Amino acid sequence: MSAADTDYYELLGVSRNASEDEIKRAYRGLARQLHPDTHGATPNAEAEERFKAVTVAYETLRDPERRRRYDMFGPDGARAGGAGAGGMDPNAFFGGGGLNDIFDAFFGGAGGAGFGGAGRRPSPHPRGTDAEVALQLSFEEAVFGAQKEVSVRTAVACTTCSGSGARPGSTPTRCSACDGAGEVRRVRQSILGQVVTAAPCQRCGGLGEEVRSPCVDCGGDGRRSETRTWQVDVPAGVDHGVTLRLTGRGPVGPRNGPPGDLYVHLVVTPHDRFQRDGYDLIQTVHVSMAQAALGVHMPFETLDGSEELEVPPGTQSGRVFKLRGRGVPRTDGRGRGDLLVPVVVDVPNGLSKAEEDLLRQFAAERGEEVNPPDSGGIRARIRSAFR
Repeated sequence: MSAADTDYYELLGVSRNASEDEIKRAYRGLARQLHPDTHGATPNAEAEERFKAVTVAYETLRDPERRRRYDMFGPDGARAGGAGAGGMDPNAFFGGGGLNDIFDAFFGGAGGAGFGGAGRRPSPHPRGTDAEVALQLSFEEAVFGAQKEVSVRTAVACTTCSGSGARPGSTPTRCSACDGAGEVRRVRQSILGQVVTAAPCQRCGGLGEEVRSPCVDCGGDGRRSETRTWQVDVPAGVDHGVTLRLTGRGPVGPRNGPPGDLYVHLVVTPHDRFQRDGYDLIQTVHVSMAQAALGVHMPFETLDGSEELEVPPGTQSGRVFKLRGRGVPRTDGRGRGDLLVPVVVDVPNGLSKAEEDLLRQFAAERGEEVNPPDSGGIRARIRSAFR
């Protein structure tokens, strides 16, 4: 039986005026009756075909636009814009997932067995867990990149048994509890009818194999602990807190399972002069009042070497100079950030008599009012205030 041979409404047992809820309830009832798992170990080809047809009918009538085209033009009209005139593909309704996705929705992931599938079973070789390690970097190594080594205690394949977990000369055998499937299925009754559930086999841990004669060095796990050293290529421009992933450098899985990954957390030592703001570097420079007023050319150490910083006459405290391309390389390879140099003008203190006289002369030339000379100091002024 195919959906094209029978009226969709008749397939579901509903009237042409049936609501969406009525169509859904009808389909659920038929799905419980026709699902392959309800027929035990003996496949029922007729029920399987009818289930496919009922599913196509349901997916057509539950969609308002497909239902409208079906009512007007029949199955060919419902297929327009869908699977094409050559025939309706049941898998097209489920985004390529096929009928097994409907089984999962109604029967808890146990679908597929009635159509020749074995159901979903755990991987025969579980992947190893991931590992983590911290890597200390200098500020310059983080900026320009480096090749570093990390050592980590991890699980590696046992060399005595080549990772099988079995004593040399023996091999793992098929699990007697699950017959090598790695999972155990159980049938239970629910309000929806008979439901098949699957769970990993407790005896073999989902591997489908038993080790009756374990390896003396690894105890049947196929792994043992060793210290491994890996080279880490630190890219230029990374920052404190960045994590690098070394794929396949983590612990191996039990009994020749694939390895996990190694995550390397970068710890960057702060610089004694530079601060980092994204891809820009910042270093504050102090100049004297005379240097700010008259200007100065001064040597300035960047991460790339010594350069000359020009402070023009009349520079005010807080002005920021920018050395383009002297910052941190961008991790996407698109150049570098800048080096920002804020200027702080230092006001002199602890003046000598000669320096004070010069400054007073300077203030007089500019017509600036300043405090009179302090003949007795602050203590003398405090004493005079109480006389």
